[in-house]
Amino acid sequence: MSVDLEHIKQVMAEADCLFTAQQVEAAMDEMAVSINQQLADSNPIVYSVMNGGLIIAGQLVTRLDFPMEVGYLHATRYRNKLTGGELFWKARAEHSLVDRTVLIIDDILDEGHTLAAIVEYCRDAGAKQVLTAVLLDKVHDRKAYAGMRADFTGLDVEDRYIFGFGLDYKGYWRNANGIFALKGH
Repeated sequence: MSVDLEHIKQVMAEADCLFTAQQVEAAMDEMAVSINQQLADSNPIVYSVMNGGLIIAGQLVTRLDFPMEVGYLHATRYRNKLTGGELFWKARAEHSLVDRTVLIIDDILDEGHTLAAIVEYCRDAGAKQVLTAVLLDKVHDRKAYAGMRADFTGLDVEDRYIFGFGLDYKGYWRNANGIFALKGH
């Protein structure tokens, strides 16, 4: 598939900045305080959900001051598209989850189907506790189940197409330093 690089650049040039890098950093600092308080003595396994959770997890775990094992899971519904489809697993847990506390870090809680499936997978694998942390929670009424929230949330964000700081636009701009919304979406 050929990518129109000029279009990708134009998307960023026209995007609305919803949260600056400083606001994102402050939200991660607050999340880290809560996570440190709750998980300090739990010997958790911390999983990043790839690819979106990579940047957030990498920066969040450096703010956590307790011993942990770190790994990744790769499950997606988007596959570089603008809307989600069927859950597709690329990589599952490599650790035994039996009687362990698991913290799942992802970029955004949108509808939550992917995150709910990952939580269920960890519970089915024997985890004694599964907690979730997301940088963003998209505010709308289309969640996988009523009242769905992550255990730790950085920022609530409006219901638009969001990219930056781990979230992508057609596979690009995960590296954008801030949270941006696609113009007109």
